[in-house]
Amino acid sequence: MHNTAHFPTVPNRQPRSAGAPLAVWLARLLIASGFMTAVLAAVALMLLAGYGLSYRGVVYPGVSAWGVDLSGKTPADSAAAASAALSAAFDYPSTPAFVLRDTNPGAERLWAATPAQLGVTFDLPASVSAAYEVGRGGNVLVDALRVYQSWYGGVQVSPVVRYDEQQTLAYLNNVAQEVFVPVAEATLSASGTTVTTTPGQIGRQLDVLATAAQLRQPLLALGTADVPLLFVETPPLVLDASAQAAQAQTILREPLTLSVENPVEGDPAPLVIDQNALGAMLQVRRVEDGPNAAHYEVGLDPVALRQHLEPLAGPLTQTPQNARFIFNDETKQLELLQPSRSARQLNIDATIARIKDALAQDTHSVPLVLDVIAPAVPDTATAAELGITQLVSEQSTYFAGSSAERVRNIEVAGARFHGLLVAPGATFSFNEHLGDVSLDSGFAEALIIYGGRTIRGVGGGVCQVSTTVFRAAYFGGFPIEERYSHAYRVSYYERGDVWRGPGLDATVYAPLVDFKFTNDSPSWLLMEVYVNPGASRITWRFYSTSDGRQVTVSPAEVTNLVPAPEPLYEEDASLAAGEVKQTDYAAEGADVAVYRTITRDGAQINGGEPPLTTHYQPWRAVFNYGPGTPNMPPSP
Repeated sequence: MHNTAHFPTVPNRQPRSAGAPLAVWLARLLIASGFMTAVLAAVALMLLAGYGLSYRGVVYPGVSAWGVDLSGKTPADSAAAASAALSAAFDYPSTPAFVLRDTNPGAERLWAATPAQLGVTFDLPASVSAAYEVGRGGNVLVDALRVYQSWYGGVQVSPVVRYDEQQTLAYLNNVAQEVFVPVAEATLSASGTTVTTTPGQIGRQLDVLATAAQLRQPLLALGTADVPLLFVETPPLVLDASAQAAQAQTILREPLTLSVENPVEGDPAPLVIDQNALGAMLQVRRVEDGPNAAHYEVGLDPVALRQHLEPLAGPLTQTPQNARFIFNDETKQLELLQPSRSARQLNIDATIARIKDALAQDTHSVPLVLDVIAPAVPDTATAAELGITQLVSEQSTYFAGSSAERVRNIEVAGARFHGLLVAPGATFSFNEHLGDVSLDSGFAEALIIYGGRTIRGVGGGVCQVSTTVFRAAYFGGFPIEERYSHAYRVSYYERGDVWRGPGLDATVYAPLVDFKFTNDSPSWLLMEVYVNPGASRITWRFYSTSDGRQVTVSPAEVTNLVPAPEPLYEEDASLAAGEVKQTDYAAEGADVAVYRTITRDGAQINGGEPPLTTHYQPWRAVFNYGPGTPNMPPSP
């Protein structure tokens, strides 16, 4: 943008005395008559033409520029004569008339600029040309008047000043490079236990066009100004991360201790995660809040934290356990035998959330979150609440001749069911409540049937217990859901007060072979198990409330008898010469069917129930003898 400015043209203050009579005479002559006006105009034109001819190519007398008399000089001579004087007299372009100010707090800066630096220049040729053009504008009357003014009082021509806004923009662009501040986002990082953060920086860029607009008017007016620089600021998405850095340092300040709030016997010791492990789990995440904002979040990596918590889940898990009771036949009340236990499970997700909240409050000792479910039957349950009023079924089996180890196993297994409750509609599983069968859990090695042979194994005798509960359920009229017989007839199970003979035994072998029945009555069922080693008897009692059912069991129908095979003799290096030991006993094979009838109020309620059938294999006797024992057949 180029602009040209002129100072106003003013007459000299001292009039020329020699020209006064001529001026008066001309004025009176013009006023006297309109006719004379035309005549005088013609004369003026002639005079002006003659005056112009006498000053052809030179400046008229009385014309000066900025105090320098240019009369009678050609434009070239005027430029040479006036150049130094005009430049010295008009020093505005070189004067530091403008102050540009950066008002950024704490970093204030200023620049002193001359109009020339901002595009204002003195045009000497144009100024001299303006002096020469006085009286030569092309309008006869105006030119005549101007010539008269210059001759009579003198004419002062103002210098020509030009403004180039591109120079202003160029100057401001240079300033813009000095004041430019790039936008920078705050950073947050962690290495080990060291947390590092750097603050963000607001970007600043000079608004060149807006600042130039502030300079335009004072420059065109050849004035001065104190101008504040105008900026466009660009904030970073994250300006400050110091709060999150402090939070990260709080997390790493001390070890994290995770513990059970109300521990019980067997609970694991508190888990202590040291600062180095916390540092390895520390996670810094950048979260977008929208198109123009973001923030950092710090915390422990939930995946890594889960890896620390998962090993605790198993030891902290508890299955629910109802209270166990015995029924007092005299008072008809329950007596607490074993307290109840709530179900308990480690809630890993909730624990992770609790850890996050605790660390945010600078708390490093955090209780684990355990989901607890109260048992169905608490310690305070009463017989009336459970509907237990009487004995509804009782069965005994005998184990005379059993080894001490077999008797021990019967006692250990029977104790696991003593006082147990079965809810209305629930299905009882023998294996579920028997639990672990091992030497560590109290069982001993005794004879078991395995792989078609009778051998020593842990838990021999448990089937005496399962057979007894099976009979209590069968004679009590409860639906039998799952039952397996032994491979051959076992003499222990064919002795009894209520039942004699084959067909009512039940073997178990966890986890594949189980015994199950359903409590289809509307009341809870309480089991009591009593083992009497002196009488070689185990008794199983069911307490509940009778719904009026009556049970009749037919004698066993035995068919398809098959004789036992010939005895088997096997040499056993662990026996002495002459020592013979029987490990299996001969038994006939047979098919057995037992029928049960259940009635209520004289009507059968188990119509369509198939007979309980059993197929026994013929079983031969097996004898082991020591090497060198006489009269023994050779081992097969």
